[in-house]
Amino acid sequence: MVHDVSGLQLSRLPSVYRFSASRFHATVRSSRFLLLSKKLQSSRKLIVEKSFSDSYYSSSTVAATKKVLVPGAQGDAYASLTDQLQSPTTISDDPQAIRDVDGEGMEGDKKIEVEAKPGSIPPPGAGQKVYEIDPLLLGFRNHIDYRYAQYIRMRKDIDKYEGGLEVFSRGYEKLGFIRSETGITYREWAPGAKSAALIGDFNNWNPNADIMSQNEFGVWEIFLPNNADGSPPIPHGSRVKIRMETRSGIKDSIPAWIKFSVQAPGGISYSGIYYDPPEEEKYVFKHPHPKRPKSLRIYESHVGMSSTEPKINTYASFRDDVLPRIKRLGYNTVQIMAIQEHSYYASFGYHVTNFFAPSSRFGTPDDLKSLIDRAHELDLFVLMDIVHSHASNNVLDGLNMFDGTDSHYFHSGSKGHHWMWDSRLFNYGSWEVVRFLLSNARWWLEEYKFDGFRFDGVTSMMYTHHGLQVTFTGNYNEYFGFATDVDAVIYLMLVNDMIHGLYPEAVTIGEDVSGMPTLCLPVKDGGVGFDYRLHMAVADKWIELLKKRDEEWQMGDIIHTLTNTRWLEKCVVYAESHDQALVGDKTIAFWLMDKDMYDFMSLDKPSTPLIDRGIALHKMIRLITMGLGGEGYLNFMGNEFGHPEWIDFPRGEQHLPSGKFIPGNNFSYDKCRRRFDLGDAAFLRYHGMQEFDKAMQHVEAMYGFMTSEHQYISRKDEGDRVIVFERGNLVFVFNFHWHESYFDYRVGCPKPGKYKIVLDSDDPLFGGFNRLKHDVEYFSTEGWYDDRPRSLLVYAPCRTAVVYALVENEPKSVGILKPTEDVKAVEEAAEPLDC
Repeated sequence: MVHDVSGLQLSRLPSVYRFSASRFHATVRSSRFLLLSKKLQSSRKLIVEKSFSDSYYSSSTVAATKKVLVPGAQGDAYASLTDQLQSPTTISDDPQAIRDVDGEGMEGDKKIEVEAKPGSIPPPGAGQKVYEIDPLLLGFRNHIDYRYAQYIRMRKDIDKYEGGLEVFSRGYEKLGFIRSETGITYREWAPGAKSAALIGDFNNWNPNADIMSQNEFGVWEIFLPNNADGSPPIPHGSRVKIRMETRSGIKDSIPAWIKFSVQAPGGISYSGIYYDPPEEEKYVFKHPHPKRPKSLRIYESHVGMSSTEPKINTYASFRDDVLPRIKRLGYNTVQIMAIQEHSYYASFGYHVTNFFAPSSRFGTPDDLKSLIDRAHELDLFVLMDIVHSHASNNVLDGLNMFDGTDSHYFHSGSKGHHWMWDSRLFNYGSWEVVRFLLSNARWWLEEYKFDGFRFDGVTSMMYTHHGLQVTFTGNYNEYFGFATDVDAVIYLMLVNDMIHGLYPEAVTIGEDVSGMPTLCLPVKDGGVGFDYRLHMAVADKWIELLKKRDEEWQMGDIIHTLTNTRWLEKCVVYAESHDQALVGDKTIAFWLMDKDMYDFMSLDKPSTPLIDRGIALHKMIRLITMGLGGEGYLNFMGNEFGHPEWIDFPRGEQHLPSGKFIPGNNFSYDKCRRRFDLGDAAFLRYHGMQEFDKAMQHVEAMYGFMTSEHQYISRKDEGDRVIVFERGNLVFVFNFHWHESYFDYRVGCPKPGKYKIVLDSDDPLFGGFNRLKHDVEYFSTEGWYDDRPRSLLVYAPCRTAVVYALVENEPKSVGILKPTEDVKAVEEAAEPLDC
């Protein structure tokens, strides 16, 4: 997500390695917890609704004498609700919940051990292991146990009233347009509407032709039988909307569960499209999901701006031109932004209007399926940048004021508005919102075969202050108190449960700047359930350092930021993402080289000191980030070769209500594209930077250093400006000094034997000065040095990064990876290392 507003301070990830005694003993008093508990309970009055069959839908309020048809229950028997005291109208506030959480499975006080089966959602665990992992959490046990108890209660209610999380997350099979053998049923939850009619091309937009009926639970429904010749009543490709009479007047809306929507040529608003092509025209997936990579090397991408031409690119072009490039570069995962439909292109896809519809700017839903299938053919894992943290403010083509009320999918009043992003905020305490979002996540996995998600704006979701104008210091009171949105955290636990239960190979990444403890621990252990946290502090640190002189860089500061992560909680790290490339900011390459990039990047012209420094540090920053920062690595497309300039979406002039004037760019696409031709041109210095990034990815593929359990930092010398660390059987040596090179420089190493260079940023292939000989062998000598049992003597030129590998356990193909080497051949040559 973009966080570039002036005055907002983004906090670094707080440390969990150093804590004061006073913080450890900052236990919440029982009286304080009772107040906290009451507040949280009062905010968690979730509406528990009846399940539905094809013609029977759940309610927003259910009388205690009603009976519920529970799909999947034995014999689909009716279950009486007369024994419910508060449910289903509210989640019970039973004080026993906290006491029972330790041993509770899904059957009350009875502790049960159920082995998860592939493709099934296991019942909750005890939720107590988080205290073993991080004993500091014991001081906040009341809050965390309460959170887990409410999560368990939600799971139990979903089981009881919906037939389980598996059924509950298939809302798209009941809502929206449902095709059957006899016709089409359309359902929409809009309790605030007074009347509703389905309109579109198929009935000449006649609001009196197809009047919908509302049941007692606020669900509007209509069934359209097939035509006499058996053809569907709504032809494929028809434009459709729902016309509602609301308290604020007549309103035409795009159905909330629409699967495709398009903007009329020359128009502003979008129209929903009934998308149901004939069987022979539907794309059929041919390739299975690839195996989940052990270490994620993510290429963050935006389909629309992936062309070298100043235009909006297509799914088909991305499939044919960009995916093979990603594979050649050595990345194993592609993360795609801006998939969910968004009417405002310049929002980068973050102001979603139609959550179930892939963006029509780039092609059809079947084009997207073809793209993902091709990625799988190339053995690329595909992640979707999913937005469940907020929604577009648009009324005509989004969810805002859908049924004429501002409290339909969102919180009402100011609580439902994100003042900085100018968007609406979901009410995660609403039963139907939870159904909508869970089903949305499952839809993209089921229908489009995505391999997982990067969840955007998780910090905004988890706190009522949304992380705005807040500095997270690492004090646990910042995470477990009145500012925590427990409803949102429980939703995140549910969606991670659903994803990992039904799709065991899927990956979830949470974008969180706060450093919320337990974010990446399993739900069954009391965590939120993400596989990885996006380590946002590292990019902020590099920008901070790039504003300083080299003499002001502190080696210890760099190491602290890169290693400041929570034990057993994995991170995806990056030097820069799309955020740092937006207009108003600068990429790392532009911070380093600025206007010299316009005139001195051609090899037939002499370089400048600024260019030499920039290219050297660009490579070093990326390698130390990948080598020391986390278990996954991310790069935004084009940044691997130092893409010049910034990203600026086409836009016109704006006159804000405040009177402020914001100039446009005459709707230009010139800076909304990727100049891949610059990185491919062997006569430009960009090429060497791209080749280094490629070699960096290949070395990780060969040695798997990001996921090695062995990591040791043996030197952080502020005088020499040298950092030395081990990852697996590799020794990394970084010399950040601007002019001092060191001959016979002794560095510690863990194992005896012969070492050789496997990656050298000073290689001329990478735009370096060729100061190291790659045929030299380095032999360890016994004796402790830098707290290591052995050491090597190496040459460490200024502003270089060199990686040494132990030869005895080296892969079959060792040495500097040349740009012509094939990724697949390198990966096949790799042998497991004793790390």
